Amino acid sequence: MTCCALSPPPASVRPVPEVPFRRELGQQAHLLQCMCGNNMSVPLLAEAVTVSGMEKETAAVIFLHGLGDSGHGWADTLKGIQLSHVKFICPHAPPIPVTLNMRAMMPAWFDLMGLSPDSQEDESGIKKAADSIKAIIEHEVKNGIPPHRIMLGGFSQGGALSLYTALTCQHQLAGIVALSCWLPLHRSFPSASSGNKNIPILQCHGEMDVMIPVQFGAMTAEKLKSIVNPQMITFKTYQGLPHSSCPQEMAAVKEFIEKYLPQI
Repeated sequence: MTCCALSPPPASVRPVPEVPFRRELGQQAHLLQCMCGNNMSVPLLAEAVTVSGMEKETAAVIFLHGLGDSGHGWADTLKGIQLSHVKFICPHAPPIPVTLNMRAMMPAWFDLMGLSPDSQEDESGIKKAADSIKAIIEHEVKNGIPPHRIMLGGFSQGGALSLYTALTCQHQLAGIVALSCWLPLHRSFPSASSGNKNIPILQCHGEMDVMIPVQFGAMTAEKLKSIVNPQMITFKTYQGLPHSSCPQEMAAVKEFIEKYLPQI
């Protein structure tokens, strides 16, 4: 296989939203408001779901949902691994027409043109979305949480965006949690990287994922080794897990957050 297969996998049917099977897709009316609010300088924060820490918040995890989902379900999931000093921020992607789904409007971080290895990528959309997430990072920094205490994470398309954003960010972040995803615009790396060679990355992938096969996750991990220190990359797979998450995976995520965002 070549590195071009890092793009999303081929499929014989029109894909369903990248929503973990254990959750219902909901909050549709709320999603339409995701770009509204008083905080126009950081639009995604206006309606983002925040899981506050129980003590003084000295760290933050920004977690991005998958295609067609919202921040609500992942906020509920992250409550299950909540740490007293960590704030979880789960923004909602704006509804946009998605080429892959016949231009249907749905929450998406960027457009998806196809699922074959040579599919065109929405370069401008990916970069615009990354800038929106970087604006959240800058907001947190201005409010007292330093970059090395901020972690990015996400599932599927959200995980893909978290990888791209963190690797092109001017700041050295605490780490990346990349669940069931791939690296967008992978051909632009390592030159596109901002030089964050020592950023820790936790990749997790279900072995029964038919939307983004585990082989694509493995190839992404190999690509990442050319961008960051290979010793900083952890790639975990889960037997029998489809395009979803599981308690064992979330336990690994909690352990990763505890390691790289310890209480201070």
